Amino acid sequence: MSDYPDLQLYIGGAWRKTAQDMPVINPATEAEIGRLPVAGQGDLEDALSAAQEGFRIWRATPPRARADVMLRAAALLRERQEEIALSITAEHGKPLPQARLEVIRGCEFFEWDAGEAVRTYGRVIPSARGVSYVVHHEPVGVVLGLSPWNFPMSQPCRKIAGALASGCSIILKAAEETPAGAMHIVRAFHYAGLPAGVLNLVFGVPAQISDFLIRQEPVRLVAFTGSTAVGRHLTTLASEHMTPVLMELGGHAPVIVCEDTEVEKAAVSCAIRKYRNAGQVCTSPTRFFVHESIFEPFAQAFVKRAKATIVGDGMDAGVEMGPLANERRVPALTALVEDAVAKGADLLAGGARLGSSGYFFEPTVLANVPADARVMQEEPFGPLAVINPVADLDAAIAQANGVPYGLAAYGFTNRADYIERMTHEVEAGNISFNTLEASLPETPFGGVKSSGYGREGGTEGLENYMNVKNISHSIEIV
Repeated sequence: MSDYPDLQLYIGGAWRKTAQDMPVINPATEAEIGRLPVAGQGDLEDALSAAQEGFRIWRATPPRARADVMLRAAALLRERQEEIALSITAEHGKPLPQARLEVIRGCEFFEWDAGEAVRTYGRVIPSARGVSYVVHHEPVGVVLGLSPWNFPMSQPCRKIAGALASGCSIILKAAEETPAGAMHIVRAFHYAGLPAGVLNLVFGVPAQISDFLIRQEPVRLVAFTGSTAVGRHLTTLASEHMTPVLMELGGHAPVIVCEDTEVEKAAVSCAIRKYRNAGQVCTSPTRFFVHESIFEPFAQAFVKRAKATIVGDGMDAGVEMGPLANERRVPALTALVEDAVAKGADLLAGGARLGSSGYFFEPTVLANVPADARVMQEEPFGPLAVINPVADLDAAIAQANGVPYGLAAYGFTNRADYIERMTHEVEAGNISFNTLEASLPETPFGGVKSSGYGREGGTEGLENYMNVKNISHSIEIV
């Protein structure tokens, strides 16, 4: 791809190459499209020093000025939407229309948090005996942001937006499989006038980067989006240094479909959203618990739409689902399907790799899956849906809560009492009814249980990036 960006690290306001690099692969063609620089310890030490100096400057920058830089960067990204989207599709595989929307979503994170930057208020606490108490909110310091490969643009935006709006500096370690989105973001902030050192970008061996930087005293927050297994490891490492963490981890989203639902409409909507981004979404609807009275028509409509999904190279017009983003997901999904079928599940659609070139996998539907199948406990992170019948809402809620995860959940019903029960009884950080939109920039996003803790977005989104300081002041010496 001739217009794929020249990948470089960005440290202290300057771009740099490294002696070691690795290939970036187009998952639709398996062709090499770029070379990714691999940061060494010297690069990481430079990034840490730059971030410390950047924090000194940025924390003293007025919130209105911070917001202005963020808005300028967002405007530059909007202007370059098509160029960025082409890069994302080339490295990730998602259809170009979805990549275009991701660019806009990333800009919306910056625009929302720019508004929040000027509202990081403290408060005065009334008191007696001549003592006043004032609460200050201060930026926590240097942030280490670790973003995943499934959303090359919007996931780095979330980390950067929260840090910069709060007055922090950040070292971003973006995903090695999908680095171009982060490159475009950094380039926009470079031209928007962000002071050197406030935003630094590194790539390399993930374990080496996180192990080195988390141990460094200037790093005051680790903000991570990724798997629960990796999140637990990073949390343990951070705890050894009393470093706080913001963790947005895996999910295994349940969908409860009640008997009063408009079956055809709900099934088609669910199928379309299931195969968005090839199911590589932490909030992807996966475990469908459908009332037994409507189970057959729901499953039939879902399967019909799954089989109609147009799979192909994301650059091609009309494609609805691209390849998996990396080769290792193909055998992982195959193993989940084979395990479920061996234990008695019905394979209603898909279940296998597509073609001999590219990491394509069929839109897959399993039904009547037993509780001991691996897919009932393990997040597939791919185009695989499980549809099981349930006798009533009690059974649906029990099964929805029957996994260690609690990121997103969905319900389809028109009954207020059902909505009330699911609202209070389903264990998830985000619950949506009659829609499959789990989060927006203006809403807080995060999970419970093994899906992590802390929130990004909404008015709560900057809380993790700030320290709370209480100031007591007496009008006389006591």
